[in-house]
Amino acid sequence: MGLRIRGQRIAQYANGSEESIGFTGPVIVTWENRETLDEALVVGNEVLIGQVILEKLDLLVDCKNQRLIPNPAHPDYPVAMIKIA
Repeated sequence: MGLRIRGQRIAQYANGSEESIGFTGPVIVTWENRETLDEALVVGNEVLIGQVILEKLDLLVDCKNQRLIPNPAHPDYPVAMIKIA
């Protein structure tokens, strides 16, 4: 993707192992009419979208049809959920 590595972060995998991996500066992630900004972690050459990006874009995973869908409660635009303690 041509992203410039800005530094290293420690990542922990599901099996408990840890590894130092590269991270980039801000990346704009766009999906249909939704957009968010975040850093990217660089591991190998496969692009993966994590839970944080899905939450920020207010998207759900439709496993049966193998696609992303807008949250039906907010079909036209993303809504951030904020809980006040």
